[in-house]
Amino acid sequence: MAGTLSAGPVAEALSRHWMFALPTIAVIGATALVHRLVPADPPGHVGETRLDWPGLALLSGMLVTLMLTLSLAPELASQPLVIVALVVVLAGFVVAWTAVQRRAASPMIDLRMLARPAVWRACVLTFVICVGTSAPVYLIPQLLAVPTSGYGFGASATEIGFYLLPGAIAAALAGPLAGIGSKRFGSRAVVTVGAVTMVTALLALAAVHTEVWHLVAAKAMVALANGLIVTAMVTTTATSVHRGDTGIATSVVLVTRVLGYAVGTQVCGALLTAATPAGADVPAESAFVTGFLIAGTVAALSLLVTRNLKESLS
Repeated sequence: MAGTLSAGPVAEALSRHWMFALPTIAVIGATALVHRLVPADPPGHVGETRLDWPGLALLSGMLVTLMLTLSLAPELASQPLVIVALVVVLAGFVVAWTAVQRRAASPMIDLRMLARPAVWRACVLTFVICVGTSAPVYLIPQLLAVPTSGYGFGASATEIGFYLLPGAIAAALAGPLAGIGSKRFGSRAVVTVGAVTMVTALLALAAVHTEVWHLVAAKAMVALANGLIVTAMVTTTATSVHRGDTGIATSVVLVTRVLGYAVGTQVCGALLTAATPAGADVPAESAFVTGFLIAGTVAALSLLVTRNLKESLS
């Protein structure tokens, strides 16, 4: 919440570079404190102290290539060979990473763990939901900043921070609510409620986004829904595996969450780029509508996954 409110004043009083510099300094300081204050845990299995550097490098290459392909696709539509080359490189990274993870003594992502029904279903659901969540996370600030001479609201960075604050509050409340709901009604019910809430908010955004409160309310609903679902997925996954595998299982779900956000954001960015006329600074309003519709459709797919989660979420 503090970051949401302070981003605008920092960007306006200093520069946008400081929006990235200050969090970086904070992360470095927090890392130093963790290293100094948090006691070390002995490894649970032989070989766990070995860091999977090849897996890390290949996963990074895979993600960078994926993001590059998605971001450049609109601009390279007339050069299909370049897109094909990027896809081939991406496939090569995927194959190499999979092979390395299978052979590594302490893999970055344990593929055997990923093959368990409770884990891969949670990953699929988390990915789909985070792709849907990424659309309002990326598109709403862009829509708020569009000049009032067009279809936007001409909001400054500070104003956008205030408009996004209810969403941050909703996300903070989602964790405790998910825990209480899972205990009383089961995780499957929490996930279903969250998915329906998200789909409703996204489709409503696509249909109506002419007032600031439309965007604020929808963003808060999506943030609440995302928090409910991801929290339920992490806790359910943690309790569905052996205690010694909790760290591996939950980390796989959280990595999938990051992937979902990254893919969704790049797709939305590509939509806006493709819908911006030559020489113009503002994309067509239809790009936002399309983005919200796609996100709503993707989020709706989570309901199909939820139907098959009865055993793992009961």
